[in-house]
Formats: sequence, structure tokens, C-alpha cells
Amino acid sequence: MTSSKRQSRSSRSSPRRQRKGGSRKRVPPARRVALAKVKDDLSRYLKLAADGEIVITRHGRPAGILIGFATEEDWFDYRLEHHPEFLRRIQEARRALQAGQGVPIENVPD
Repeated sequence: MTSSKRQSRSSRSSPRRQRKGGSRKRVPPARRVALAKVKDDLSRYLKLAADGEIVITRHGRPAGILIGFATEEDWFDYRLEHHPEFLRRIQEARRALQAGQGVPIENVPD
């Protein structure tokens, strides 16, 4: 004897948010550490920064950020994403696409 599936009587939870484009890597929240602690043990905090940003505080207020890289590729990606010339070229390309000056993907050679 097979039973039919019963629909849940509870209300649906809020709809799931759609992921935005970009990196799929989950970024942990930034850790806050006092400047004095970072100065005392920089190598430890540099290792921790490879997993997530560390906000360095001075008198309880954010003063800087420590970003670590797990691989050289992560370092390259960071440099590329923050390079002014690269960002300018991306902006120009977006403007061109919005103006209809792009090439359809079907016309791009393999």
C-alpha cells in the first residue's frame, strides 16, 4: 500500500534569496583585533587572514584591514580586481555593451 504525499500545513518559510554573480566562495565575517595584538603576533594573524579579513582596530575603532592569501592565484586575483587600469577597461566594456556595441556570444570564435 502506498501513501500519497501530504502537503505540509505549516506556512512556507521566506523565499530563498537568489545568489548574485561573482565568486561562490563563502566569506566569513571579518574578525576584529586590536593593533597591539597584531603587532605582538603578526605571523599568526597573517595566517588567520588567509581564511578571512581581519579588521585592525585602534582604540576600538577600525584603523586598517589585514588580508591574507592562501595561494599565489588568490594574490593575483586580488591585484587584478583592484588594478585601476583593469577596472577602467571593465567600465568601458560595460558602457559599450549598453550602447549596443557588443558582439553576440554566437559570433565569438571558439
